[in-house]
Amino acid sequence: MESGTKRVFRIIFRASILLTAMATVFAASFCVTAALKSDRPVDIIKYIFASEKERLAIREKFAPIETATNDKETDEIPKVETPKLETSKLETTAEPQSEHKIVRTSLKAKLERLKSIEAAVAEKLKSNEHYVPLDEIPRSLRQAIVAIEDSRFYSHKGLDPSGIARATIVNVEAGQIEEGGSTITQQLAKNLFLTQEQSFTRKLEEIMLAINLERHFSKDEILEMYLNTIYFGSNFYGVYEAAMGYFGKEPSELTLAESAMLAGLPQAPSAYSPYVDYMLAKKRQLTVLSAMVRANILTEKEADRARVDTITLLDD
Repeated sequence: MESGTKRVFRIIFRASILLTAMATVFAASFCVTAALKSDRPVDIIKYIFASEKERLAIREKFAPIETATNDKETDEIPKVETPKLETSKLETTAEPQSEHKIVRTSLKAKLERLKSIEAAVAEKLKSNEHYVPLDEIPRSLRQAIVAIEDSRFYSHKGLDPSGIARATIVNVEAGQIEEGGSTITQQLAKNLFLTQEQSFTRKLEEIMLAINLERHFSKDEILEMYLNTIYFGSNFYGVYEAAMGYFGKEPSELTLAESAMLAGLPQAPSAYSPYVDYMLAKKRQLTVLSAMVRANILTEKEADRARVDTITLLDD
């Protein structure tokens, strides 16, 4: 009982520190907004959803900036070439970003995207030459992804407050980030439309997009799109590239052991890639299999067979 009491107090103490930090961040955000010296609420709303160029224009309106800016650098969209298979195993410290993640979107375009989400999604997916329908993706991979990434995927509406609370408790206890609170729908919204920028406004936009995706697409459609766009490490985007790049197989040919390994990669693809650190990828695979057992997807016996099943990488 004593150890349990200490654990509760430790969680409360660390949670209070976390809440204090969050309050400080929100206070700082408010101060920045107030610094705009705008007496019109619409200006603040525009600033929240504006692109970097538009924000600069708003800031200059109320507080001119002496430093000259280079418009060409702001408008130019870097071109990212699709790597060939032979060079796909070369990892960098930062995850590569597809072209749509680099584009800064105007407020008008963002509002139009929310209004016509189905058309916006279709536009983003049309360039995927190896899009794999859900019925051609192994059931084991679909179940593994849900078990490890978002166990309440089929019951929530795009946001999972209980998942966020659980992740917060785990992270507070550990004193570091070990679990994320984002749902599969939120991750899909980020993959399709947003940058990797960490900010309150980007998170707010992610939540709005996730809710809208849930209103217009079924759970299976969202899972299918997620599996076709998620980054699996080693420059492999989507389940087709990952299956072919790591194992030299069509997605439908993946074994349970291979599916569990792939399902473990999205959390930290640059670190967990078996081409970067096979033992770390294997350890992550065991975590996925254990999650599938806890979710009653696999029996312990089935998980044990997958744990010792031989995995042959394409490089081998």
